[in-house]
Amino acid sequence: MSEGRKVRATTVLAVRRDGSVAMGADGQVTMGDTVVKGTATKVRKLKGDRILAGFAGSVADAFTLFGKLEEKLERYPGNLTRACVELAKEWRMDRYLRRLDALLLVADRNHLFLVSGDGNVLEPDEDVAAIGSGGSFALAAARALRRRTELSSAEIVRDALGIAADICIYTNHQISLVELAEENA
Repeated sequence: MSEGRKVRATTVLAVRRDGSVAMGADGQVTMGDTVVKGTATKVRKLKGDRILAGFAGSVADAFTLFGKLEEKLERYPGNLTRACVELAKEWRMDRYLRRLDALLLVADRNHLFLVSGDGNVLEPDEDVAAIGSGGSFALAAARALRRRTELSSAEIVRDALGIAADICIYTNHQISLVELAEENA
């Protein structure tokens, strides 16, 4: 996302730990300074429940990007990294897609990526990533919880999003959570 745009719509957080990955988001949808919905779902499972994806920004734009991501996952099966890179390239180069106003978090058991329309595909140094207006609050809380507790990835996501909701006015406590548990569990 370019420096001039700031997504002020939500908080999405993903955490990988001990073979599992969890992603969650609040449910608040705003238009300007008005809350129009409190129970939206902004995270989902893709590709036979093997990939988690979440968005911040325009809903219609995010659904367009989810469709494009699913196309890339079909073209590059089993290669989430390549699918995300190809999505970012198309998003940046395509005249229509480049105007889309959203950010994506995408994860599987092995990778966690932040994907944006300016061509960025970022894999964080730590297995924690967040987007949206409350993203930095959730990120800080999740990093601290991951370092200092034995909580599961899902528990960290839920607790950190709760902390972000206490701070960010664009984030509420209606948390949606999706998880890929460790395969041997």
